[in-house]
Amino acid sequence: MSLLVTLAADGLVAVLLVATIVSSIKLSRRIVQLKGDEAALRQTIGDLMVATSTAERAIAGLRSTLDECDRTLAERLGTAERYAADIAAQVEAGEGVIARIGAIVTQMRGAAPRPVAPEPAVQRPTMRVASETPASDGPNGERLGAAAAAALAMTERALHRVRSRAA
Repeated sequence: MSLLVTLAADGLVAVLLVATIVSSIKLSRRIVQLKGDEAALRQTIGDLMVATSTAERAIAGLRSTLDECDRTLAERLGTAERYAADIAAQVEAGEGVIARIGAIVTQMRGAAPRPVAPEPAVQRPTMRVASETPASDGPNGERLGAAAAAALAMTERALHRVRSRAA
């Protein structure tokens, strides 16, 4: 019986040894596969780090570009506001000048009321008004006549521009 027990024990050890060898081979293959996956994972991590640093540099560049755009936009808005204020002041001054010219023209028409016949558009209004002012008015009359002529010329030019735009 001892021989049978010894043979059974040797058989059992042999079976266990074969099972251990098979599982060792399987584990060896898995370890090789994991090492391959580890190398691929390391490569992926390296690529990810490079991409992250590139993205960080790009973000820094975009931030500096955005800051520069903000500064440029603020400067241009400030310039535009100054121009708008200048234009508003000039328009206001121009309206004052127009009002004064209108008052001068009204005074001239009130001082010397004469019917004025419409003239062709080719003829200059400066000549017409200058010829209508009497020479006996003195230097002030000549200045008023010149101002009235200038006002009429500006009025006719503006009317001509409006008509040409409407056409």
